[in-house]
This record gives sequence, structure tokens and C-alpha cells, in this order.
Amino acid sequence: MEATAFCPAHITGFFKAYLDENDQKNPEKLGSMGAGFSIREGVTTHINILPRINQDSNFKITTIGYQSDKTDISEYVLNEFLKLGNFENIFFDIQHEITIPVGYGLGSSSAVALSLSYALDHALKTRLDHTAIGQIAHNAEINCKTGLGDVLASYHGGFEIRVKPGAPGIGQVEKINTKDISIIMICFSPISTNKFIKERLSQINGLGGKMVNRLLESKNYEHFQDMSLEFAKYVQVMTLRMEKLIQELASNGIKCGVALFGETVFTMIPKEKEKYVLQILEKYPEGIIIRSELDNLGARVLSN
Repeated sequence: MEATAFCPAHITGFFKAYLDENDQKNPEKLGSMGAGFSIREGVTTHINILPRINQDSNFKITTIGYQSDKTDISEYVLNEFLKLGNFENIFFDIQHEITIPVGYGLGSSSAVALSLSYALDHALKTRLDHTAIGQIAHNAEINCKTGLGDVLASYHGGFEIRVKPGAPGIGQVEKINTKDISIIMICFSPISTNKFIKERLSQINGLGGKMVNRLLESKNYEHFQDMSLEFAKYVQVMTLRMEKLIQELASNGIKCGVALFGETVFTMIPKEKEKYVLQILEKYPEGIIIRSELDNLGARVLSN
């Protein structure tokens, strides 16, 4: 039995965290409000289910493309599915193909968890509804402390405002329709999400909630980028390198935002400005440049 699933990468521009320590037994209720967008790059997970013959473990996890230094989120998801049936004599050969740099604010861990959840449900024929598949991935993120709202966002795809925190089926998003735009970003270095959230939570929540209401009024991607920059400056994630690039883009009439959490700058622009923006970003050879578009479909099983 085989299955392949894809989950888009997701970039958050601003957010408000919901992490009630008294509610850890219900991780599907935790998460974040905020706003961001999903792109066409992400994680494709392929599963091959084989008979288990004398292997010490019942699974093998390999990664191609960009590498992750941990497999705990994949193991969490797999263990949740193992509770759903008698799979003792099965060996799971799991391969994640990651086309985005890990740790740069692009939601790689949630894309791993959600693509794996979809692939396992398809391969094992557990026939969970889509919200249950999404809740397993969301709970993996909360328990492994790798993120808050990326699963809900990339589950739906597109340019979204998360208006209620929680896992799919509990959390809610409002999708914003945009004209045909390009998304270009440059990734300089990673930032530890868990460490950052712990240190800056009060700052983050003070501004993030107000911004959700402001964006619900305008529903404008240029306004979103302005708020993302305001948020990044307020919570002090800006580096000198980012500030230099942002100033250069602004002096050329290009709006941009900051991916949380990573030293990553993004811009959402009309397609005719692509070449112009790339010329500016190419002055920074130490960065990883990604040119993409919105993924409006969200996580899904791919035909095998």
C-alpha cells in the first residue's frame, strides 16, 4: 500500500497566541489568531507500507531536499494513527520531500505533520474525515512545540485571516481573495520558534489581536504587509540585514513583510514587478530566494 500527500508551506505575518497552560489536555483548542498565506512550495510525503520482517523498528523516516534535524513530529503523527487499528505487523517507509528551508518561518513542521496525516489516512484506509486528519497534525505541532496556527492555515490554503484559534474543525479562517500576484521571499537564517514564543508572548499578544480586526476591515494584501512590518518591529525580530533590504525595497516602491519566525523577508507583488524585485534580492547572495504563488487548495492527497 502506498500514498502520497502534499501540504503547502505557510508564512505568518502577525498573530496572537492562545496557550492556556490549563488546557494542555485539549491541544485542539490551543493555537493562534492571525494572518498569513500558503505558497506552492511545501512538503510532499510518500508512504510505502510493507510487511514487518525482523526490523527493530516499525518505521523508517527519510528526508530529501531541505533537511530537518528532528523526526519527533512525524513520530507523534504516526503513533496517533497506530491507535486506530491493528498495525503491529506493518513497516512504514516514510519519505518527506521538503522544498522549503527549515526553521525560517515557512511552517515546515506543520507541512510535515499535515502531509503525513493525509498520507497515512489514505494508505491505512482509516477513512477519517478531513477535520480529524487536521486535528492530529495540529495536536502534533502543539505537543512538539513547533508551531501554533500553521496547520489550520495550510489546511485551508490561500491568503487567510485566522479569526478563531484551534485545530481544523474548531479554529476558523476567513479567506481573502486577491488578484493574481507573485510572492517572492529571501531567507537569511533560522530562529527558534519555541524559544521566541516563550520570551515574547506578552508583546506578541498585545498587538496581534488588534491587527486581526484591522485586516478584517481592509482585506488588503498591501495593508497586510504594512502590518507585518509593524508587528516585526514591535516584537523586535528585525536584524540590520533585514532593515537594509526592507529600506531598499521601500525606496523602490515595493511593500514587504516579515515571516514569523525566521530572518525572512517576503513581498506580495503584481507579476509585472517580479523581475525588478529579484534584481534587488540578488544583491544579497547569502540569502535563499524563493519565487512562488499562492496555493489556494491547502493540504491534500495526491493521485498515485
